[in-house]
Amino acid sequence: MPPFKAVAASGRVTPRVGFPVRRWRSSQATTSDGTTTPLPAAALSLEPKSPFYFDTGYALYAKRPSRPFPPPFASPPSASFSDPLSTHNQSRDRRPYVNGEMIRGITNGDDAVLVAENFIGANDGVGAWYTRPKGHAALWSRLILHFWALEAERDSFVSVSSKSESEPDPIKYLQKAYEQTLQATSNPSEWHGTTTACAALLHHRTSKSSTVPTLYVTNLGDCQIMVLRPRDQEMIYKTSEQWHWFDCPRQLGTNSPDTPIKNAVMDEVTLEENDVVLAMSDGVTDNLWEHEITQNVLESIRTWEQRSGEQATSDRKGGAGGGMLFAAQELVKAARVIAEDPFAESPFMEKAVEEGLSIEGG
Repeated sequence: MPPFKAVAASGRVTPRVGFPVRRWRSSQATTSDGTTTPLPAAALSLEPKSPFYFDTGYALYAKRPSRPFPPPFASPPSASFSDPLSTHNQSRDRRPYVNGEMIRGITNGDDAVLVAENFIGANDGVGAWYTRPKGHAALWSRLILHFWALEAERDSFVSVSSKSESEPDPIKYLQKAYEQTLQATSNPSEWHGTTTACAALLHHRTSKSSTVPTLYVTNLGDCQIMVLRPRDQEMIYKTSEQWHWFDCPRQLGTNSPDTPIKNAVMDEVTLEENDVVLAMSDGVTDNLWEHEITQNVLESIRTWEQRSGEQATSDRKGGAGGGMLFAAQELVKAARVIAEDPFAESPFMEKAVEEGLSIEGG
């Protein structure tokens, strides 16, 4: 089994009515967990269309550190002050850029996660590219998620020139992101890699009597989106994994026949307020069964509601005020326990046995 890496992002569906309009808060202190992933300053002033938003949190773990992004996506530090001061100052900004814009999301090993108030995504970069010449799966997973979020953002926010409502088309957004990533990794330097992709876009439907939160879920590969309804203590939706064969999921990138237009699947899910949306890499779903994920998150929400010692940003009911971060942290901890136990039973082991392979542990 490849080195363990897990991504878990959670979002609680929350109405803006009766709440101050939230602006994204970037997590600056650590890349192992946080509320939302960093955004450029220009994105913080956008006016949201939707009356709903995700109250979010994410947690990450990887045994193997992420490889630095190569130029031109990141600039290595200048060698000395003999370089022009402008060059030296630019090199102190270690955030990666593409097309002059900060690359959104966070890298975790070869994976990428992006967490915003209307978009949650997790891409699983294929680790086999780590040892290949020009291989950089982490770059591929991050770029596709970045371009995907930008395409979704254009339809999710009100611009000065357009106030019209539009029906989201996440597969089209992903196709454009795939094409832009192909271009960015071909010129001026060539970088190879593949990644799975999954994301949940929060939107809404309006009728004469009400406005209902609606989730557009897109998946290609074996990452997973899951929707929990704490009110009923149950899972109401999950994506289906897509495989070529065992341990080879559908993926986007170098030498892969898969494309979003041909292979991605999109589902529309009607939500309720306080539903919880999870975006997870296979580091979680290979080690925890569906019922364990459901129980873990629901128990974390109950624990968060009952606690009083930890800092909360608002009322704790339903996991508000920081509960989604706590739930994501607890979920990754549980997956890590199984992954590091050589004698544990796991979904990955079960799939391997079905294929006639002798594999034990997480």
